[in-house]
Amino acid sequence: MGRIERRFAALKAAGRTGLVPFVTAGDPSPDHVVPLMHALVAAGADVIELGVPFSDPMADGPVIQRASERAIAQGVSLTNVLAWVAAFRETDAETPVVLMGYLNPIEMHGYAEFAEEAVESGVDGVLLVDCPLEESHVLAPLREAGLDQILLASPTTDEVRLGRLCEAASGFLYYVSFAGITGAAQLSTTDIAGRVAGIRSRSKAPVAVGFGVRDAASARAIGEFADAVIIGSALVQCLEGATSADDVAGRAKGFLAPIRAALDAR
Repeated sequence: MGRIERRFAALKAAGRTGLVPFVTAGDPSPDHVVPLMHALVAAGADVIELGVPFSDPMADGPVIQRASERAIAQGVSLTNVLAWVAAFRETDAETPVVLMGYLNPIEMHGYAEFAEEAVESGVDGVLLVDCPLEESHVLAPLREAGLDQILLASPTTDEVRLGRLCEAASGFLYYVSFAGITGAAQLSTTDIAGRVAGIRSRSKAPVAVGFGVRDAASARAIGEFADAVIIGSALVQCLEGATSADDVAGRAKGFLAPIRAALDAR
C-alpha cells in the first residue's frame, strides 16, 4: 500500500474529508518551495499537489498560468521539482506528493528516467492533464515503477468512458467540477453532488473534487459528498508576491487552516 492509499484509508477510518492543496513549484520563489510544503502540512494538508511549471498549459487559468511563467523565468525545471520533493522527504516521510503538469517535460526527460528519479525522490503519483487514459500506454514505465496515475473525469465525460476511468483509477480520481479552466467559475454544488456520488459508487479509488473551490465555505460544501477537496488557484493567488520563507509559510497557513477547520466541522 502506497502513501496515497494509506492516507485515504486513514481519512476514511477517521470519517474525515481529505484536503489537497495545489501550489506551483518555484513560485513565488524557488528558495521557498520546501518550507511551503511543510507549511501546507502543518495547516492540515493530507496530500500535496505540486505543479510542474509549463509554458503552454491547457487546463490552467490565468492565476496558475502566471505562476508557471514566474517559475520558468526563475529557471525552474522538472529536475528542480524532483530535488525539492527529495528535500521535503528528509523530514516528512508520510505526506503523499502528486506532481501535476503536462506530458512534454516528462517526455523530454525520458519516461523511464523520470520514473526512476521520481520514485527515488519520494513522488507518489502524477497527474498529466494532456495524457488521457486512451493514450497512457506511454506512461507504463511510471506505473511499473509504482507511481499512481491520477486520472481526470468531468461533467462532459460520457458513461462508457467514465466506467473505464473508474476501473483504471489509481491513487484517487480527480473530478473536475465544471467544464472550463482552473479558477474560472463559481461552484454550484447541487449540479455535481449526484454526479460525484455516482462516480464514488463505481470508482476503485477515492474521488477528489477540484476546480472552483476557493474558500472554507465552498470546500465544506464539496466535502459533504467528496472523499477530498482540491484547492489551487485561490491559494496560488494568496501566495503571489510573498517575499520570504516566513511570509510564504504564514500566508499558506493563514489560507489553509480555516479550510481544514471547516472540513473537520462537518
